[in-house]
Amino acid sequence: MKTIKKTVLLLMTVFSVGTIKAQEEIVVEVVEKKKFQIHGSVDVYYQTDITAADNVAQSFGTSFANELGFALGMANVIVSYDGEKTGVVADLAFGPRGDAAVGGYNINQLYAYWNVSEATTFTIGRFNTYLGYEVISPVGNFNYSTSYLFSSGPFSHVGLKADIALSEDFSLMLAVMNVTDVNSNIAGSYSGGLQLGYKGQYLNFYYDNGEALGFEVDYTGGFDVTDSFYLGLNGAFADNDGEGFYGGAVYPQFSTSDSFTIGLRGEYFGLTSEDVSNEASVFAATLTGSYAVESFTIKPELRLDTWGESEPYIGSDGMPTDLMSTFLVAAMYSF
Repeated sequence: MKTIKKTVLLLMTVFSVGTIKAQEEIVVEVVEKKKFQIHGSVDVYYQTDITAADNVAQSFGTSFANELGFALGMANVIVSYDGEKTGVVADLAFGPRGDAAVGGYNINQLYAYWNVSEATTFTIGRFNTYLGYEVISPVGNFNYSTSYLFSSGPFSHVGLKADIALSEDFSLMLAVMNVTDVNSNIAGSYSGGLQLGYKGQYLNFYYDNGEALGFEVDYTGGFDVTDSFYLGLNGAFADNDGEGFYGGAVYPQFSTSDSFTIGLRGEYFGLTSEDVSNEASVFAATLTGSYAVESFTIKPELRLDTWGESEPYIGSDGMPTDLMSTFLVAAMYSF
């Protein structure tokens, strides 16, 4: 009898442990399928004008990071809820950088998505542009200041897009949207977007029948030359009834250690116009260092822009000049 009792107790114990383990697995599975997350970043910077006095109000003409002295960047808070097949994202932006990017809405992105299959995802709402190498949030860029190509293209779109994984290497994105950077479609005009991707290289197209940007074709990509050396590439051409821009940029970045990387953005950018006198071009070189301590990053940056056919800046003598140079130190924290 004692042997039988011991056997029964042993079986009950094993069954109980197995049941608890199964319940734990179910709980873990539910947690993995439904995730509520909050993350974001804050950034500030100090900038001084090397080629002119700091009391001269001027900037390069690119987006963001255009204040002198101590200045605020952006507070970015991203809230997301991911279900088994569906989810939502609310990306809020506050501060001068956020205001310049999204106006008074303080909504950088706001969209819902549906994973129709393992290969296809539908997204509807406001989402950041697929065009260009750089993004609005400074923690997503290596350089703190932005390029002319990024500043001239769209920031965000409102519409419906489908992301399709054609294979392990190829991807396709198709979109129907309002014209670029427009939340409400009062005029009844729409735009179309297309992206072809292959192993991290992307060829992008945008068209809106001349209502805003017109037509733009853009290439964005990069290569790991070695374990410590990365080369990013961006090129674009846009035209809207004879008015537009073109240009190319290279982004070589070299990691000297796990905490420090140095990189250069070299960009050539030109404006096109039916009136030849309005055409102009600029070469801009931006040298940036990035030192990271946990989630805190410090970025010293030296930038020099020089125009070939115009003098849009004010020099140290108070006279127009084709050259402007600044030095800044940015501090960013991600959470």
